[in-house]
Amino acid sequence: MAIIVDIDVMLARRKMSVADFADAIGITPANVAVLKNGRAKAVRFTTLDAICRVLDCQPGDVLRWTPDDDST
Repeated sequence: MAIIVDIDVMLARRKMSVADFADAIGITPANVAVLKNGRAKAVRFTTLDAICRVLDCQPGDVLRWTPDDDST
């Protein structure tokens, strides 16, 4: 997948646990794991808004694009 989710990096910088983060943004810790591991197929804007609000960051701080190896 070309979209990389850096939530784990932001959580480490904020010294925040997955459980506290999940509670703060209103999703389950299992769904946070799905986001962190790159298995999510989509993210709602309301969830992205909550993530950015709780982590005090911009969407580009938690999501980044990298080209696939075969996208030439």
